[in-house]
Amino acid sequence: MTPRERVLATLHHEQPDETPYCISFTQDARERLIRHTGDPDFDRVLRNAILGLDIQLPDGWREIEPGIWRDEFGVEWNRTIDRDIGVVRNTPITPENVLSYPFPDPRDSSRFAGYPARLREHPDLFSSVCIGFSLFERAWTLIGMENLLMAMMEAPDYVDALLDRIVAHNLALIDGACAHPVDAIHFGDDWGQQTGLIMGPDLWRRFIKPRFAAQCARVRQYGKFVSLHSCGCVQSVFPDLIECGLHIFNPFQPEVMDPFEMKKRFGQHLTFHGGISTQKTLPYGTPEQTRQEVRRLIREVGKDGGYIAAPAHCIPGDAKPENMLAMIDELNHQSR
Repeated sequence: MTPRERVLATLHHEQPDETPYCISFTQDARERLIRHTGDPDFDRVLRNAILGLDIQLPDGWREIEPGIWRDEFGVEWNRTIDRDIGVVRNTPITPENVLSYPFPDPRDSSRFAGYPARLREHPDLFSSVCIGFSLFERAWTLIGMENLLMAMMEAPDYVDALLDRIVAHNLALIDGACAHPVDAIHFGDDWGQQTGLIMGPDLWRRFIKPRFAAQCARVRQYGKFVSLHSCGCVQSVFPDLIECGLHIFNPFQPEVMDPFEMKKRFGQHLTFHGGISTQKTLPYGTPEQTRQEVRRLIREVGKDGGYIAAPAHCIPGDAKPENMLAMIDELNHQSR
């Protein structure tokens, strides 16, 4: 089977010949592994099953001063410490300009200009278009996390206006991406912390659920799969996500949810993507513990499909190189 065929089988809850996997690294983790192996091309042995396609404007990220980057929405990010994402340092939207603040053009064809070539180059991979910072995250980056959470309680009309504009933007992005023969749309939108939903389930259902459901419906209208990345303890809304039409849930953090219990409870409806511990095993375990964890996830969560193996996030810089290599080796030699 090709990697794409494995993903399609697992999405249909059928047993593939091998559990598909997808591994990504933070810059710090990549550099640490390069130093450890002495090989800048160490990742040539990876057989990632997913082809990720970006959807931002070509000049959507611009460095406006050393270490400070501006995204296409005008949000400025300090990336001097966290080089992969950064920390927001401005709040461009206010109640006064929420309806007039200029959004980037979601229909700009340059967003998708590279898709045909990349899809031709990788016909054997499962193609997934990423709309990052898609709802809650896009809102708080524009008005500030504290401001958004307070406004959910004190100024719901303000939040509704902002989220409705974001959803309209996202629906246009979905239309543009799905004009190409891609397999899935992947939404990035962290709702959780280690102990539950940041805004709580009631406010999530009030503000996020109906809008996420609208996005899922638009994706499914095109016959594509729906994937979601939401960090943290969010399993309390898994039934809601299933109702919304979600297919794939990521990152499946074992520190906040039991992967094996989640498979039993929700595995007939959801495909889980992630599950390998980036908070405990990869930074603090041994190579043998890493191998055992990967084997058990493949054996139990991957049984009858419904699982894409991966670390529970981009591998952080404190992961031990020997554990990263053990994980890669185990994923590459599942049949031994």
